[in-house]
Amino acid sequence: MTEGENRPPGGRESDTPEWEPPVPPGPPGPPAWQPPPPPEAPQPEPFPPPPPAPPAEQPPPGFPPQPPPGYAPPPTQPQASPGTWRGRPLGGWWQRVGATLLDGLIVGFPILLIALTVDVAFALLLSLTATLTYYPLLMMREGQANGQTLGKQAAGIRVVQESGEPFTYGPAALREFAIKNLLFGTVGGFFVLPLVLNYLWPLWDNENRALHDMLASTRVVKA
Repeated sequence: MTEGENRPPGGRESDTPEWEPPVPPGPPGPPAWQPPPPPEAPQPEPFPPPPPAPPAEQPPPGFPPQPPPGYAPPPTQPQASPGTWRGRPLGGWWQRVGATLLDGLIVGFPILLIALTVDVAFALLLSLTATLTYYPLLMMREGQANGQTLGKQAAGIRVVQESGEPFTYGPAALREFAIKNLLFGTVGGFFVLPLVLNYLWPLWDNENRALHDMLASTRVVKA
C-alpha cells in the first residue's frame, strides 16, 4: 500500500493524535524539606535533699534537757526583795507602834479627859464617833496623804491596798473601825490574846503585816 492509499478521503491527514503508551511513574523523589524541630530545653536537675540535721547534743546524766532552737522561755516574775512589797520598802514595826501611839494621843487623850470629868457614856460615844471620822476621813485624802493619819504622817508610813486603788471612806472605815477596833480592839481585847497577837504579828511576818492587814488586804509601806 502506498502512502496515498493510507490517507483518508479528502486527501487530509486525521487530526487525532496517535495513541502513545503511558509512561510509567518514576521512583518517588525526595520529600519536601521541613525545618528541624527546635531543640528541647534542658530539664533542670532536681536539687539534692538537704543533709539531715546533726543530732542534738544530749546533756550529761542528771542535767535537764536543753530547749529546742527558737524556744523562748516564759517570762519569770521578778522576785521581791526582802523588806519590800512591789518595789516599795515596807514600814517597820517601830514605825507602826509610833504611829499608833501618836494617833491614840490625838484621839484618846481628849476622850479620856471627858470620861474623867464629864461622863463615861458620852466619852464612849465620842470614841465611836472619832473612830468613824478621824481615821477614814484622813486616810481618804488625795495624793501622798492618801492612806495616812496624822500619826502615820509623823512616822513616815502609809497604808496601801493590795488592789492598788486609793483609799476611799468605805475601805478605810472597814480597816480601822470594823476590823482593827471593833473586831480586834473590842472582841479580841476581851480575850486579850487576839489583841496582842494582832499587834505583834508584823515581827515575824515576811511582809510586816498585822492580822488586821491580812483581813483588810492592805500593806503598810514607807511614805
